[in-house]
Amino acid sequence: MTTKVLIVDDQSLVRAGFRMILESEPEIEVVGEAADGLTAVLAARETEPDVILMDVRMPNVDGLEATRRLLEGKEQGPRILILTTFDLDEYVYEALRAGASGFLLKDTPPEQLVEAIHVVAGGDALLSPVVTRRVIAEFVRRPPATARPPAPGLDELTARELEILRLIARGLSNAEIAAEAFVSETTVKTHVARILQKLRVRDRVQAVVFAYEHGIVQAGDAGI
Repeated sequence: MTTKVLIVDDQSLVRAGFRMILESEPEIEVVGEAADGLTAVLAARETEPDVILMDVRMPNVDGLEATRRLLEGKEQGPRILILTTFDLDEYVYEALRAGASGFLLKDTPPEQLVEAIHVVAGGDALLSPVVTRRVIAEFVRRPPATARPPAPGLDELTARELEILRLIARGLSNAEIAAEAFVSETTVKTHVARILQKLRVRDRVQAVVFAYEHGIVQAGDAGI
């Protein structure tokens, strides 16, 4: 199957560079470009991409607001990869919270860019330890909510699934979770799929955000 990609960046040279890389891939089709978030939202509705490469800092409507407009209130939608020049971009956490499936630095090597697109198009998320630490740091920085909203689907999780969710929130890979929980990777994948379905979240990134927002894990738990 061909993965349709929309490239969103306010710099034409950046868009041209990404297009050149992606058009050399037989399984990827670039369906459009946009120079700001507003144009991106309109282009996404017209072209229905599978994956959007979304810059954060853009004029008019930035990548964060565009991500919200595209994904807010939707269980299904395009997978959004946030593009940033800075590893410590303050918008990364908010973009993940808004529904993005991960982030990439703009100087990511071409082969990693292509792999990232295939990963998120397949329904997974780019959740590196760096991203996980950033999510944790953001919750440490913010005062705890006095009253958290009800957690939809949380009461549907089994004790084992809740344990796996806590391990996901620590940023562990399937292999690391398997070793920690003394089960096979196949079993872990099954648990993860059920957790995402019950919590009605899009991917592992959203599961991590969910876990922290609803107090399932906290900074300091299990060595975090």
